[in-house]
This record gives sequence, C-alpha cells and structure tokens, in this order.
Amino acid sequence: MRKIVVAAATASLLLLSACGGGSKTASPTTGLTDNASNAESTVPASTEAPVPTPSVKIPSALPTTLVVTPLKPGAGDKAANGDSVVVRYVGVRSKDGKEFDSNYDGEPFSVELGAGKVIKGWDQGLVGSQAGGQLQLDIPSALAYGEQSQGDIIGPNEALTFVIDVLAVIHPVDPAKEPVLVIKPTKVDKVVTEELVPGTGAAAKEGQTIVFHYIFYRGDTGAKLYSSWTSQPATIQLVKNVGGDTSLDALIEGLVGIKVGGRRQISVPGAVAFGGKGDSGLGLPAGTDVVLVADLLAAY
Repeated sequence: MRKIVVAAATASLLLLSACGGGSKTASPTTGLTDNASNAESTVPASTEAPVPTPSVKIPSALPTTLVVTPLKPGAGDKAANGDSVVVRYVGVRSKDGKEFDSNYDGEPFSVELGAGKVIKGWDQGLVGSQAGGQLQLDIPSALAYGEQSQGDIIGPNEALTFVIDVLAVIHPVDPAKEPVLVIKPTKVDKVVTEELVPGTGAAAKEGQTIVFHYIFYRGDTGAKLYSSWTSQPATIQLVKNVGGDTSLDALIEGLVGIKVGGRRQISVPGAVAFGGKGDSGLGLPAGTDVVLVADLLAAY
C-alpha cells in the first residue's frame, strides 16, 4: 500500500486504492445499475486503530420522507452536487435498529453527490453537510431500495437509518486550473518547502489522511514529469516508515503542515527521494532531486 502509483501506465507515484466500506450484507451503493454501483474511495489502508461505531437512535415512527438530523456541527464549505464527500457510516433498519452495514472498522468511503452512485437518500441527505459534522439520515424505502430486498437484513419496502461522520468535502477540480510554473534547476541537501499559495484551512498533521493534486518535476532540469491534474487527486496517509518502507518519508515530511486550500513547493534531495532509487516510470534517474508542487484539497 505504500508504493507510489499514478494514473500513467508505468509511473509509480501515489497509491490510489478503490475501497468501499466494509459491507456486511449491503451498502449505500448496492442494487444500483452496473455503471453506477462502484462509488470509489481513494483512501489507503489506515495504520490507526478502528474508530468506534456510534450508537443509532431509531426514529419513533418509520420515515415517510427524508429526515436529516444534525448530531454534531461541521465547519467549512457545505457539500453540493458534484462534490465528493468522504464519510464513515453505520446503517440500521429503521424499524428495529438491526445493523446491516458499517465502515467504522474499515476504510472511509468517498461518494460524488448527485452522480447516482448511492441511494437517493444519501444523494439528497448529504447535500449541505460539512467536514467534521455528524448527521443522521432517516430514509423512507422509496429513497432507499424500494421493493428490492438487499442481503439477509433489508427486506422489501424497508426504511433505513444511517449515522454518518463527514470527514471531508472535496470540490471538483478544473484541469484548466492546473498551475503553470517555471521550476529553476536546483540542488538541495535536505527537504525544503516554500508556500506558493497560503492555505486558509486546517494544517495537515502527521498521521492524517490528505487529498491533494500534485505535479512532479526533475530538480536538476526543472522538467515536468507528471501531473495529477489530468486525472484524479491523490490520497495518502501522512505516516512514515510503514512496514519498514521509508521511500516516501521525505515527501511526507514535506507535506506535513500544508494548509487546506494552499499550494506548496517541496524540494527533496535525490539521495532520499523514492529511497534514492529514482523512478524509471517517471523518467527520474536514481539520485536525482525531485520537486513536488502540491495543492491540498482536504485533510482528515
């Protein structure tokens, strides 16, 4: 999971793993059409202890319309259609509280709102949510799975209740807004950072997961090697020396402290960039300095 992988066929840059929630019998994506059933999360495997699953208070009466109940306030921009929302969730039957799905013991789940990749109750109920907030969705069967059964627990015309923790709200990024930079050839003997655009959000801390766009350059020539702006932002956990792998430690060192909304230039000595081995897929010879320009979209 520590290998750096990019969308380019042979380059290895940042790991993008497609992981959903740890489903027991159903998930918010279950039962949708084939081209809309695989909402992706690019969150790598966490090294942290499992997050406790919150208790769910079932409604006193089965919902006939969508009911959104804020449980904890969030902060920052409100999620809108087209945004991606990263969440942890637990789902139960509204009639008796029987749990059918949770990802609190697994990886966070990312969903693009309004894309039809989750049940309608989620697509509608998560609009307006904010990072750091917790909410409960009481969803009538018409906005869940309707007459379809799902697994062993969800029967026909079943109302569902979810408690959801919103970890991040990520706005879509326009590839046309990729920064055009001139990188002067340089040689560094330690990790050097420079804030190109100051962020206004929270600073990324070691141990957190971050979502960011990035561009790689050769430090010796300033030549551009790869940009994520033509595909998808990367997600990585800011943890060093996982499983004895130190190849990303210098890059992680440079990413710690960047603020959400900010752009940072990170220069890494060739002796430690990618473990000093370079990357043939990127066209980076061994021992060559690397420059990373990162735009931080979210940290949680």
